Amino acid sequence: MKPSIARVLGLAVALALTAAGCASASEDDAGEAIVLADSQELGGFSPVSGYGALGVSPIYEGLLRPDADSDSTLPDLVPSLADSAPIQIAPRQWRVALRADVAFSDGTAFDSADVVSTYEAVKNPIVASEISTDFDPITKVVADGSDAVVVTMNTDADPSPYLLLGIAPSERIEQAPAADWALNTEPVGTGPYILDSLRADQAVFTAREDYWGEAPQVRRLVITYTPDDNTRVQRVATGEVSGTSLPPTAVAALDGRDDVRTVGVKSADWRGVSLPAGNAFTSDPQARIAMNLAVDRSGMVDDVLGGYGRPASTPVAAVYGEAYEPTAVFPFDLSAAESVLDAAGWRAGAGGVREKDGATASFELLYNAQDSVRRDLAVAFAAAMQPVGIEVRPRGTGWDEIETRLGDSAVLLGGGDTPYSIDSQVFDTLHTRVADSSPYANPGNFTAPGMDDLLQQARDSASGPENDARYRRIQQLYVEQPSSVFLAFLDHAYAYRDLGWNQSPPILEPHSHGVSWGPWWHLAAWTRAQ
Repeated sequence: MKPSIARVLGLAVALALTAAGCASASEDDAGEAIVLADSQELGGFSPVSGYGALGVSPIYEGLLRPDADSDSTLPDLVPSLADSAPIQIAPRQWRVALRADVAFSDGTAFDSADVVSTYEAVKNPIVASEISTDFDPITKVVADGSDAVVVTMNTDADPSPYLLLGIAPSERIEQAPAADWALNTEPVGTGPYILDSLRADQAVFTAREDYWGEAPQVRRLVITYTPDDNTRVQRVATGEVSGTSLPPTAVAALDGRDDVRTVGVKSADWRGVSLPAGNAFTSDPQARIAMNLAVDRSGMVDDVLGGYGRPASTPVAAVYGEAYEPTAVFPFDLSAAESVLDAAGWRAGAGGVREKDGATASFELLYNAQDSVRRDLAVAFAAAMQPVGIEVRPRGTGWDEIETRLGDSAVLLGGGDTPYSIDSQVFDTLHTRVADSSPYANPGNFTAPGMDDLLQQARDSASGPENDARYRRIQQLYVEQPSSVFLAFLDHAYAYRDLGWNQSPPILEPHSHGVSWGPWWHLAAWTRAQ
C-alpha cells in the first residue's frame, strides 16, 4: 500500500568506521559504534504512529517480540514485556502477565496502565493513528491489577500478532493527532537504546545503562539520512558507512567486492497492479484473467528484481505453510491469454490494441515516481501486456495524485504491512470495500463470489487445519476471478561490511523495512566474534 515515513523508518545498523561526517566514537567505545545510511527521513519515533509496530525497534518493546532462526518461516512470537505467553481465560479473552522488573528510559516504572493507554491511543479517533485498523481484531485492553492485562478479541484467533506494538509510558500519551506528539522526536521506551541526538541528517542512539535486560555490546547507533541510492552505494563502497538497504538494481553495483557482502532477506512484501472499476477493459473479469496469464513473473523476478524475489499470483506466500495453496498460481501462457480475450469479445483493432463495443484495452498505470522498483515493475508490466494487444501507459507521480485516481487508473501497489497474521495479508486486500477501508484496499472493489463470507469465516476462526483449508480455498477463489495482478514478493536487498560481529539470523520482513530490518533487526543481541 502507500508507504509511510513512520513505518519505514530505519533505526539499527552496522559497525562505524572512523569516517569524516559521521558521529565519532570515543576511545572507550571505538569499535562499538555502528553507522548505517538510510533512505528515509528521520523522526516519527512514536509507536502510536507505527514506529516499531512489529516489535522491532531499539527504543520500544511490545508485550511479545518476533524470534526466528531464518527468514524461511513465520517467526515465533515470544514474551518480551510479557512475563509469559497469553493465556485464554474465556472465549475471545486472553490474560497477559507482565514483567515486574522493567523501567522506561525516563525512569518511570512499566505496568499495566502503560499497556492500556498505548492500545487505547492507537484506536482513539482523536489520535488518528495510521495503524489503527491493524488492531481492529482487538476490541478492548483492560488492566488486571498492575501486573497483567486482559485482551478481548472480536475473533477466536490467537491475539499474539497484535501484541507486538511498542509500549509508551502512559504519562506520554497525548489527546492529540499522533503526528504532533512529542514522542516523535523525544521517544521514551523500555528498549535497550535511547535517542541521544537528532537532526535532519543524523540520529544517534546510545545504549541504556539501566536497561532491564542484557546490556547490548553495540553501544552506539548512528543513522544518516541518505535518500539517493547511488550515494548510499558509494558510502558503503568507500567505508564511510558499514551498510544500507538498496533497490536490487543498485545493490548489484556492490556484488563481487571482497570487502562488502550483499544479501536478500525474504519478506511477505508483495508488489502488484491494482485495476480500476472505471475502465471498461479492466472491469471485465475475463480481461483480468488474461492479464494474469500474460505476465512472466519468474522473468520479472530475474530481470527486474535481479533475483531478489519470488513470483506472486496471490498475496499469500509459501511461508504460510499449510495455509498456502501451491496450485493457486497463474502460469505464464500468452496463447491462453489471447484465447481468453478473444472469447470475451476483445478483438484486435487499430494499431493492434484490442477493442470491444467502442472501448479499448488501454489504461494508465501510475506508480510512485520516487520508487525505482515500482517504476521498473510498471514498465515491465506494460511491456508484458503489449504482445496480447493491451496498451498500458506507465506514469510516475506522487501519492497525492494517485489517491485521487484509483477509480480510473491502475496503480503499482505493495502490501504485507503486518505479515505475522495471514488475515492481515488477505482480508483488506481481497474483501469488498467497507466504509473505513483504506483507499488502497481492493481499489477496484472486485470480489469473487463467496470471497467475503470465506474471508470473514477465516478471520473469526481459531488457527488449525480447518482454518488452513479456508485460506487455501480463498486463494483458489481468487485465481478463479482475480481483482488485481500480483507480480512478486520482494526479497529486501542489503549491503554491509562484516566487521567482526556475531549477527542475528534474518527474519521474515514486512512491507516496510529499511535499516531497522535486514542484518540489523536485532542489533542489541549482537556479540563480538571470538
